[in-house]
Amino acid sequence: MTRQRLILATRNAGKITELHAILADAGLDLDLVGADAYPEIPDVKETGVSFAENALLKAHALAQATGLPAVADDSGLCVDVLGGAPGIFSARWAGTHGDDKANLDLLLAQLGDIADEHRAAHFACAAALALPDGTERVVEGRMEGTLRHEPTGTNGFGYDPILQPAGHDVTCAELTPAEKNAISHRGKAFRSLAPVVRELLG
Repeated sequence: MTRQRLILATRNAGKITELHAILADAGLDLDLVGADAYPEIPDVKETGVSFAENALLKAHALAQATGLPAVADDSGLCVDVLGGAPGIFSARWAGTHGDDKANLDLLLAQLGDIADEHRAAHFACAAALALPDGTERVVEGRMEGTLRHEPTGTNGFGYDPILQPAGHDVTCAELTPAEKNAISHRGKAFRSLAPVVRELLG
Protein backbone atom coordinates (compact mmCIF):
# COMPACT_ATOMS: atom_id res chain seq x y z
CA MET A 1 0.00 0.00 0.00
CA THR A 2 1.50 3.32 -1.04
CA ARG A 3 1.47 6.14 1.43
CA GLN A 4 -0.52 9.28 0.68
CA ARG A 5 1.81 11.97 -0.64
CA LEU A 6 1.47 15.45 0.83
CA ILE A 7 3.41 18.38 -0.61
CA LEU A 8 4.69 21.16 1.58
CA ALA A 9 4.85 24.42 -0.34
CA THR A 10 8.35 25.41 0.73
CA ARG A 11 11.95 24.86 -0.34
CA ASN A 12 13.09 25.41 3.25
CA ALA A 13 14.50 22.07 4.46
CA GLY A 14 14.15 23.13 8.11
CA LYS A 15 10.44 23.72 7.71
CA ILE A 16 9.94 20.34 6.02
CA THR A 17 11.77 18.59 8.88
CA GLU A 18 9.65 20.53 11.40
CA LEU A 19 6.33 19.63 9.76
CA HIS A 20 7.39 16.01 9.35
CA ALA A 21 8.08 15.73 13.09
CA ILE A 22 4.77 17.37 14.04
CA LEU A 23 2.67 15.19 11.71
CA ALA A 24 4.52 12.05 12.84
CA ASP A 25 3.85 12.98 16.49
CA ALA A 26 0.18 13.27 15.55
CA GLY A 27 0.29 9.69 14.25
CA LEU A 28 0.10 10.58 10.56
CA ASP A 29 2.18 8.39 8.28
CA LEU A 30 2.51 10.43 5.09
CA ASP A 31 4.98 10.68 2.26
CA LEU A 32 5.91 14.30 2.88
CA VAL A 33 7.87 16.14 0.20
CA GLY A 34 8.84 19.76 -0.35
CA ALA A 35 8.30 21.89 -3.43
CA ASP A 36 11.83 20.92 -4.50
CA ALA A 37 10.36 17.59 -5.62
CA TYR A 38 8.60 19.56 -8.39
CA PRO A 39 11.26 21.99 -9.64
CA GLU A 40 9.29 22.74 -12.79
CA ILE A 41 6.55 24.48 -10.77
CA PRO A 42 7.35 28.17 -10.22
CA ASP A 43 7.14 29.74 -6.78
CA VAL A 44 3.87 31.52 -6.07
CA LYS A 45 3.88 35.28 -5.60
CA GLU A 46 2.62 36.14 -2.11
CA THR A 47 0.09 38.78 -3.12
CA GLY A 48 -2.30 38.25 -0.20
CA VAL A 49 -2.74 40.85 2.53
CA SER A 50 -2.85 38.34 5.40
CA PHE A 51 -0.94 35.25 6.46
CA ALA A 52 -4.04 33.11 5.73
CA GLU A 53 -4.45 34.50 2.19
CA ASN A 54 -0.80 33.86 1.34
CA ALA A 55 -0.87 30.33 2.77
CA LEU A 56 -3.99 29.50 0.73
CA LEU A 57 -2.52 30.98 -2.47
CA LYS A 58 0.54 28.74 -2.15
CA ALA A 59 -1.37 25.59 -1.16
CA HIS A 60 -3.94 25.91 -3.97
CA ALA A 61 -1.28 26.63 -6.61
CA LEU A 62 0.69 23.51 -5.68
CA ALA A 63 -2.41 21.29 -5.39
CA GLN A 64 -3.61 22.43 -8.83
CA ALA A 65 -0.20 21.99 -10.44
CA THR A 66 0.46 18.51 -9.04
CA GLY A 67 -2.99 17.00 -8.51
CA LEU A 68 -1.93 16.19 -4.93
CA PRO A 69 -2.95 17.62 -1.56
CA ALA A 70 -0.69 20.48 -0.50
CA VAL A 71 0.09 22.25 2.74
CA ALA A 72 1.48 25.76 2.90
CA ASP A 73 2.14 28.20 5.67
CA ASP A 74 2.83 31.87 5.90
CA SER A 75 4.29 33.30 9.04
CA GLY A 76 6.04 36.32 10.36
CA LEU A 77 6.85 38.58 13.25
CA CYS A 78 4.27 41.14 14.41
CA VAL A 79 5.65 43.94 16.61
CA ASP A 80 3.10 45.81 18.73
CA VAL A 81 4.81 49.21 18.61
CA LEU A 82 5.06 48.93 14.82
CA GLY A 83 1.33 48.30 14.48
CA GLY A 84 1.84 44.61 13.70
CA ALA A 85 4.69 45.10 11.20
CA PRO A 86 6.76 43.55 9.68
CA GLY A 87 3.87 41.02 9.53
CA ILE A 88 3.43 39.57 6.04
CA PHE A 89 6.55 41.49 4.95
CA SER A 90 8.77 39.78 7.57
CA ALA A 91 10.88 37.81 5.06
CA ARG A 92 11.54 40.90 2.93
CA TRP A 93 11.52 43.67 5.54
CA ALA A 94 14.93 44.99 4.45
CA GLY A 95 14.06 44.73 0.75
CA THR A 96 15.57 41.40 -0.29
CA HIS A 97 13.49 38.27 0.32
CA GLY A 98 15.08 35.90 2.81
CA ASP A 99 18.05 38.05 3.93
CA ASP A 100 17.70 37.17 7.61
CA LYS A 101 20.62 39.28 8.81
CA ALA A 102 19.53 42.42 6.93
CA ASN A 103 15.95 42.02 8.18
CA LEU A 104 17.13 41.57 11.78
CA ASP A 105 19.54 44.49 11.63
CA LEU A 106 16.91 46.83 10.19
CA LEU A 107 14.28 45.86 12.76
CA LEU A 108 16.70 46.27 15.68
CA ALA A 109 17.71 49.68 14.34
CA GLN A 110 14.06 50.73 14.06
CA LEU A 111 13.45 49.66 17.66
CA GLY A 112 16.73 51.06 19.00
CA ASP A 113 15.16 53.61 21.36
CA ILE A 114 12.19 51.50 22.42
CA ALA A 115 12.24 50.52 26.11
CA ASP A 116 11.85 46.90 27.22
CA GLU A 117 8.26 47.35 28.40
CA HIS A 118 7.20 48.39 24.88
CA ARG A 119 8.97 45.60 22.99
CA ALA A 120 6.08 43.10 22.96
CA ALA A 121 5.76 41.05 19.78
CA HIS A 122 4.46 37.72 18.56
CA PHE A 123 5.18 35.26 15.83
CA ALA A 124 2.04 34.39 13.83
CA CYS A 125 1.51 31.48 11.45
CA ALA A 126 -1.34 30.48 9.18
CA ALA A 127 -1.22 26.91 7.87
CA ALA A 128 -3.42 25.90 4.95
CA LEU A 129 -4.35 22.56 3.43
CA ALA A 130 -5.69 22.57 -0.14
CA LEU A 131 -6.94 19.58 -2.13
CA PRO A 132 -6.97 19.38 -5.94
CA ASP A 133 -10.80 19.59 -5.89
CA GLY A 134 -10.62 23.06 -4.29
CA THR A 135 -11.33 21.98 -0.71
CA GLU A 136 -9.43 24.22 1.70
CA ARG A 137 -8.84 24.63 5.42
CA VAL A 138 -6.81 27.23 7.32
CA VAL A 139 -5.70 27.25 10.95
CA GLU A 140 -3.56 29.76 12.84
CA GLY A 141 -1.07 29.75 15.69
CA ARG A 142 0.73 32.42 17.72
CA MET A 143 3.73 32.64 20.02
CA GLU A 144 3.83 35.71 22.26
CA GLY A 145 7.07 37.23 23.47
CA THR A 146 9.29 40.27 23.75
CA LEU A 147 12.14 41.47 21.57
CA ARG A 148 15.72 41.51 22.78
CA HIS A 149 18.12 44.36 21.93
CA GLU A 150 20.75 41.99 20.50
CA PRO A 151 20.48 38.65 18.68
CA THR A 152 21.31 35.62 20.83
CA GLY A 153 21.52 31.94 19.87
CA THR A 154 22.28 30.05 16.68
CA ASN A 155 19.30 27.72 16.22
CA GLY A 156 16.28 28.45 14.07
CA PHE A 157 16.14 31.15 11.41
CA GLY A 158 14.59 34.52 10.67
CA TYR A 159 13.85 36.57 13.76
CA ASP A 160 14.36 33.66 16.19
CA PRO A 161 17.52 35.21 17.71
CA ILE A 162 15.64 38.28 19.01
CA LEU A 163 12.25 36.95 20.15
CA GLN A 164 12.16 35.76 23.76
CA PRO A 165 9.01 33.66 24.17
CA ALA A 166 6.70 34.54 27.07
CA GLY A 167 7.62 32.54 30.17
CA HIS A 168 11.18 31.85 28.97
CA ASP A 169 14.49 33.56 29.67
CA VAL A 170 16.10 32.56 26.37
CA THR A 171 15.39 33.44 22.74
CA CYS A 172 13.81 31.09 20.21
CA ALA A 173 17.28 30.63 18.72
CA GLU A 174 18.55 29.25 22.05
CA LEU A 175 15.86 26.56 22.22
CA THR A 176 16.38 23.09 20.77
CA PRO A 177 14.22 22.30 17.72
CA ALA A 178 12.00 20.09 19.89
CA GLU A 179 11.60 22.80 22.55
CA LYS A 180 10.76 25.36 19.89
CA ASN A 181 8.24 23.07 18.10
CA ALA A 182 6.42 22.55 21.41
CA ILE A 183 5.62 26.26 21.82
CA SER A 184 6.09 27.86 18.40
CA HIS A 185 3.46 29.55 16.27
CA ARG A 186 4.21 27.10 13.45
CA GLY A 187 4.10 24.13 15.81
CA LYS A 188 0.69 25.24 17.13
CA ALA A 189 -0.67 25.85 13.64
CA PHE A 190 0.58 22.57 12.22
CA ARG A 191 -0.65 20.61 15.27
CA SER A 192 -4.07 22.20 14.70
CA LEU A 193 -3.83 21.19 11.05
CA ALA A 194 -2.95 17.54 11.80
CA PRO A 195 -6.55 16.45 12.62
CA VAL A 196 -7.75 18.29 9.51
CA VAL A 197 -5.22 16.37 7.42
CA ARG A 198 -6.40 13.14 9.02
CA GLU A 199 -10.06 14.01 8.35
CA LEU A 200 -9.55 14.95 4.69
CA LEU A 201 -6.83 12.49 3.72
CA GLY A 202 -7.69 9.57 5.97
